[in-house]
Amino acid sequence: MPVRDSGVVVTGAGHGIGRALATRLAAEGARVVVNDLDAEAALRVAEAIGGFAAPGDAAGEPGVAALVETARGHLGSIDIWFGNAGIDRGRGLDAAEAEWAASHEVNVLAHVRAARLLIPAWIERGAGRFVVTASAAGLLTTLGNPAYAVSKHACVAFAEWLSATYRHRGVVVQAICPQGVRTRMLDNTGPLRDLLSRDGALTPEDVAEAAWQALHDDRFLVLPHPRVADYYRHRATDTDRWLDGMNTLQRQLEDQGGLR
Repeated sequence: MPVRDSGVVVTGAGHGIGRALATRLAAEGARVVVNDLDAEAALRVAEAIGGFAAPGDAAGEPGVAALVETARGHLGSIDIWFGNAGIDRGRGLDAAEAEWAASHEVNVLAHVRAARLLIPAWIERGAGRFVVTASAAGLLTTLGNPAYAVSKHACVAFAEWLSATYRHRGVVVQAICPQGVRTRMLDNTGPLRDLLSRDGALTPEDVAEAAWQALHDDRFLVLPHPRVADYYRHRATDTDRWLDGMNTLQRQLEDQGGLR
């Protein structure tokens, strides 16, 4: 898909992967709308890349509607949507109801609300691209945080549904599913940091490069860590063995005093 002069929105673009995506797309000639809850960060990134800052909520229904309206007002039309904003809340079964609700709101419903507003116009013109930043946790799982694992699974599932439903109408849907990436989120994972980095913690720019390459072949799964494909196959073809392996990692973390 041609990117030069395309109208692109990147949510959660004030930091980390979102900032790297916005920077790379702008460097390739896209007209980028930079969204983030952190208004100062959004403005800073937009100024650095020659983009347009649209700070604010990209998850709640009013916030998504406002962002789409603002982006269309600036771009004319939205060609590519990068739903990158995400959160990692709560730990274990003690995670509060509010943490589960927030995870579902940001990691799942944000994409549903954006798709409702974007896809009808894309169907009408026969072209559009919807990219979500999910996680390897959405294909596999993650230890320690069920709200994150479950919501990222739902994120991937929704993206799969969109692709199965609309690809013949010209809508391309892709899911970026990295493991450890050197961001604030990885820094906050505590004892899980080494586990998430076992295949190498990538830079946000590495993830942006993988996403950029995937724009050229329309693959659904964008796997910056190629080993995730092997883990995904093992999980599907020998689920009990895979779960035994994950439980072994859980016990090792418990023995080290990291998880309970």
